[in-house]
Amino acid sequence: MIEKKEVVSKKDIARRVKELGQIITRDYSGRPLVVIGILNGAFIFLADLVREIELPIEIDFIRVSSYGVSTCSSGAVHCTKDTEIDLAGKDVLLVEDIVDTGRTLACLKEILQARKAESVRICALIDKKERREVKMEVDYAGFVVAEGFLVGYGLDHAEQHRQYPAIYKIVSPV
Repeated sequence: MIEKKEVVSKKDIARRVKELGQIITRDYSGRPLVVIGILNGAFIFLADLVREIELPIEIDFIRVSSYGVSTCSSGAVHCTKDTEIDLAGKDVLLVEDIVDTGRTLACLKEILQARKAESVRICALIDKKERREVKMEVDYAGFVVAEGFLVGYGLDHAEQHRQYPAIYKIVSPV
């Protein structure tokens, strides 16, 4: 069992997800939206978020894995489950659990833009700005958390601990 300390409560998550849904609804007013969740971590956040967006939406998922320290152009991102919706001419919102270095999202944004999406924006539950290695802005951030290895509400360690209703910082070795 791991020792953990709560950093974002279930109540704070619910409040912020509702706010994000309202902001996204306002920003895309009158336009349909494609929401793409990045598996596995974003599925809980995405499920709650889309229930707060009051627009016509399509939902899809993508699963990627990153390799080494290379950049997107040299093949850093490998797609293990691709989107199925045609994105040409559509507004796309990529939903991620946590943005760290920004490398994976920068690559995904390039890929989706190459598929002729009208726009591609990013919504992340957690934004760790101090760890950014590439220029990458999160358009809709749930929380900025400065440090620590986080689990819960979709965030995992070795595919464990996603099910917690709040977000915790691990304070003892796993």
